[in-house]
Amino acid sequence: MTDHAIKELAPTEAVLLDIDGTLLDSNDAHVRSWLDAFGAHGRTFAYGQVRPLIGKGSDKLLQELLRIGDADPLSQRLKDERRDIFLQRYLGALRPTPGARELVRKLRDEEIRVVVATAAGAPELEALLRQAGVHDLIEEATTEDDAERSKPDPDIVLAALQRAGVQPVEAMLIGDTPHDVEAARAAGVDAIALRCGGWWDDAALAGAVAIYDSPAALLQGWEGSPIQRRRIPGG
Repeated sequence: MTDHAIKELAPTEAVLLDIDGTLLDSNDAHVRSWLDAFGAHGRTFAYGQVRPLIGKGSDKLLQELLRIGDADPLSQRLKDERRDIFLQRYLGALRPTPGARELVRKLRDEEIRVVVATAAGAPELEALLRQAGVHDLIEEATTEDDAERSKPDPDIVLAALQRAGVQPVEAMLIGDTPHDVEAARAAGVDAIALRCGGWWDDAALAGAVAIYDSPAALLQGWEGSPIQRRRIPGG
């Protein structure tokens, strides 16, 4: 990127944060909870069939695996059971990703507005934020309940932009899946991808403007990060 290009970029006024796989090491637990819910209904899937779909909305996951839509009574039943299994059986053992709390604190210290943009539902949100150790630092969030279409459609990102009161060029999304990157790009927002979500290689995350191992790695490279570069007029 040239200095001239840097000068013309808007400052990063808001960062839109994913939770699962980004702030909390929870992607595997989501797979396990889906497999448990499916098994209770006599539906069997391999781990590798479900894992690539984590990060998409649950409606899209069910459509791809079972070919059922929201109008099917089984859809809501599976969503509810999966949520309860996750919260009761798996959540308590999960840990924040490296540097999760420190990253959110850094963003706040830099006076960058932080809005969570997650494919999770509202009933899970508070529990996820608490387990990630950031519940006291997050004041604004959008979930799948705030969007007509779930990730990787851009609706949740657009809702987060509206909540933040910024234009797409003034925001950046941090996520861990290609679905996050796709949703951000469809909304006109640059995305930073984190490898700590697991499963995907850098080629799958190639739509991001930068890729880091974890929140801690982003903090370590903060001065050269897209967030900081965009906040220094003239580069």
